[in-house]
Formats: sequence, C-alpha cells, structure tokens
Amino acid sequence: MRIAIVSDIHGNLPALEAVVRDIRRRGVDAVVNLGDSLSGPLLPRETAQYLMEQDWLQLAGNHERQLLTQDPDQWGPSDAFAHAQLTAAEFAWLATLQHRAQFNPEVLLCHGTPRSDITYFLDTLEPAGMRVATRNEVDARLGQVSAELVACGHTHIPRALRASTGQWIVNPGSVGLQAYDDVHPYPHVVETGSPDARYAIVERQADGWSSTLIAVPYAYQAMVQLAHKNQRPDWAHALATGYMP
Repeated sequence: MRIAIVSDIHGNLPALEAVVRDIRRRGVDAVVNLGDSLSGPLLPRETAQYLMEQDWLQLAGNHERQLLTQDPDQWGPSDAFAHAQLTAAEFAWLATLQHRAQFNPEVLLCHGTPRSDITYFLDTLEPAGMRVATRNEVDARLGQVSAELVACGHTHIPRALRASTGQWIVNPGSVGLQAYDDVHPYPHVVETGSPDARYAIVERQADGWSSTLIAVPYAYQAMVQLAHKNQRPDWAHALATGYMP
C-alpha cells in the first residue's frame, strides 16, 4: 500500500498539478488531501473544481470551516478572497468534508490533530515563537488513537515524528504556500526556505510504514504575479522564496 498525502494547497493549482504529475510518475495506490485547499489570493474556484473531479479521500481544514461558518467580518483577506470566488457548487462540496477520517484501520487522517482542525500537532507555539513539539506533547495530542500512522497538515512544515508508542505522525508540508505568519495564539512565522511544492508518500512495508517527504519544483512565477495582482505582496514573496518578507 502506497499512499500520497497532499495538504494545504491554498488555491495554488499549478503547484497541485505539478505534484499530481510527480505522484503519477512514482505510482501510488491512493491519494488523500488533508484540507486548507482553497483559501488565498490565487485560484480558489479553479482548484476546487479540480479537486471535485478527483476520487481522493479529502478533508476540510480550518479554512474550509471558516469559509462555511464564520461571519464575514471575522475573515482574513485570504478567506474573503476565496469566498468571493466560489459558487454554490463549490460550497456544497465543501460542506461534505470532515476534518478527520479513517482511511483504513492502520491510517488516520486529520487536518490539525485528531481533536482539532487548528491545533499544531508536531510543533508547539509559545510567546517566544514556535518549536518542535516534545514527545509528551505529541502523545497528548495523539490521545487514544490506535492507528499505526496518523497524517496531519495545517502547519505547512514537512515532518515525520514518532509518538512514544512507535506510531508515525507525518505532515507532508504544504503543496501551495511555503511560508506564512500568524498571530494566534502568539505571533509566529513559518518558513520552509524554498518555493517548491511539498507532499509525502507513505508505504506499508513488511516491518511497518515508511515515509518519504518530497519537494517538487513548479513554475511559481505566474502565481507570484497573481498574488501581486490581487494585492498580496506577502504571498508573492512567500511563493517566490519560501520565506516571509
């Protein structure tokens, strides 16, 4: 069993298409999408329409929840742009997605953690910034989940850690946005240091699951120009460099 894991596309359809080409070249049995697929100043409607045509198991991220349930005055500019671009068909599709799903008895999928679509799983936020989560923190966020492998997204940081039980927790990183900043619950910056699209392949082998974190180049310049056109120079810089300005 080989599973490709994508997450945090954020409306970056060219990055997604490059990832899909790479997945097809490598060959997998299934593709799963962990959510935060549309929000941002790029191509939310086109990305939604592409994803709606796939036979993947797909989740909602916190941004899908926000698009569906938050009052407009609570949206940031990325959610506001996406909401304005989507039609009733895309909203109906979003409403069918959950933040957590069991792929099979061995594999659990979630956007943030099994209990929350907005909690960082493999990283911890503190007033001083962000750090890698301790094993005790990972164990607490895993809770009573018994799956051998848990796939999570949300942070955009590709990483694979083991809980004290030996269970894998794998974050494939972000397909579409390689740097961002946030102020909740404390101000912090996330940077991957390159513009390349990220995803992961996990494989069930005789002695357990293996995980491969993959970076895929794509023609990001068009998305940089689109971010500038839509008055998001912060996104343009992140898309071009993998760093925040």
